[in-house]
Amino acid sequence: MKLDFEYGHGLMSAQLPDGTDVFIPGETVPDPPCLPQDWDSLYAATLESIRNPIGMKPLRELAGPGKTVVFVIPDIVKGGCQATSHRKVAIRACLDELYGAGVEKKDILMIISNGLHPRATVPEMKQILGEELFGEFYYTGQLTSHDSEDSAHMVDLGVTDRGDPVLMNKYVFDCDIPILIGHTQGNPYGGYSGGYKHCATGITHWRSIASHHVPQVMHRQDFTPVSGKNLMRTKFDEIGMWMEKKMGRPFFCCDAVLDTSSRQIAVFSGYAAEMMPKSWEVADRRTYVPFAEKKYDVMVFGMPQNFHYGDGMGTNPIQLMQALSAQVIRHKRVMKDNCVIICSSICNGYFHDERWPYLRELYELFQHDYMNILPDMNRYGEYFATNEAYIRKYRFANAFHPFHGFSMMSCGHIAEMNTAAIYIVGAQEPGIARGMGLKTRATFEEALADAMRKYVGPNPSILALPKTFKVSAVHLCMKDEPYDGTSGHGGCGC
Repeated sequence: MKLDFEYGHGLMSAQLPDGTDVFIPGETVPDPPCLPQDWDSLYAATLESIRNPIGMKPLRELAGPGKTVVFVIPDIVKGGCQATSHRKVAIRACLDELYGAGVEKKDILMIISNGLHPRATVPEMKQILGEELFGEFYYTGQLTSHDSEDSAHMVDLGVTDRGDPVLMNKYVFDCDIPILIGHTQGNPYGGYSGGYKHCATGITHWRSIASHHVPQVMHRQDFTPVSGKNLMRTKFDEIGMWMEKKMGRPFFCCDAVLDTSSRQIAVFSGYAAEMMPKSWEVADRRTYVPFAEKKYDVMVFGMPQNFHYGDGMGTNPIQLMQALSAQVIRHKRVMKDNCVIICSSICNGYFHDERWPYLRELYELFQHDYMNILPDMNRYGEYFATNEAYIRKYRFANAFHPFHGFSMMSCGHIAEMNTAAIYIVGAQEPGIARGMGLKTRATFEEALADAMRKYVGPNPSILALPKTFKVSAVHLCMKDEPYDGTSGHGGCGC
């Protein structure tokens, strides 16, 4: 069969055996039905959720004259930017409730929760909020983007009972009503975005993130395949609840379960510790898909140049490794232990140095000084994370924070841990891929032939994943071993 896979800014064709299984999120197995996507219907459903929150009082009862409010809003990486996106609808519905209770506009602040991601540009803020909300809050200085290195607007909350440091945005800490607008969307890091993951990563500091986005957490057996009961998820929850304990008040969460096209399936509001399990019950039906009738010897997909974290993600080697590993984390349940990955990537030497100013240096470092595997790089985490030149680029030039590269490397090693070999197809600069321990071939057909000779035999079971980086992904499961529901809130026993 002939299939097309993402490659650079276009596609690359592959001729694969006729017995190849193909999975496209939202198409091969349809998503659960989404809510009607007109504004009025979505507004009504969101308002109903806000007025009937789980585990806490409604906004109108929490709010009142003189109360200060901070909205914590996901950055552009996820959640959709359509006119009826959850962010746009939920913020407007919350504002109407706040104003109705006597809160004044001057007492409201909007913060983009970018964490260690680039601080949002003005055009991105317009995309995230839409022209109307942007116009209401930007020109009065009430819309900003989290700056984890702005010491005057960060507060140190000590350490959790586990010993993890917690630093958080001071504007959020000081306000009367902290509102988290989130997305319950499949995420290889702890099962789902939204809930406590939102605050534990979006409004904190690299030292907090270094308590969970590191090899000793991400290379545990409970991390792959993805679930909501691993140590990372437990740490997210503990950090979020520690913030609430120190603030003396809970976050008011408004999360939407989203489908493949980032449309709202359902909306849940309230106290995260009680709200998350209920939203995950709905999200599990969309995200953990019992599809495979056999485990696969070969997994085939394509990587565009521009996706998720931005232009260059599919070409610079550190981000490329993270993207490969994300597929392993999501789909390990349907992979054989000696599974081979074949992935097209233009791998053209484009690092996007403005967005990731430190990754070229990291890549070069990996080629020297006893760096045999990616975890060997972790000892340089603090050295890079405190590099003032890189920090200034994060703060003032819309770059990723330098520690973000180390979270990517921690993830990137997972692909090597869980595969027999990884082939990059179509690399224009194949030495870059080889420098990460990957094999290179010119075509899918050549890569598959080599894998059949060396690893998987003459009749491999093959899973093809077109569009896997273009739409909101799922976590594939075996048909006879569907996900067992252990995504509920709680510790992992460790």
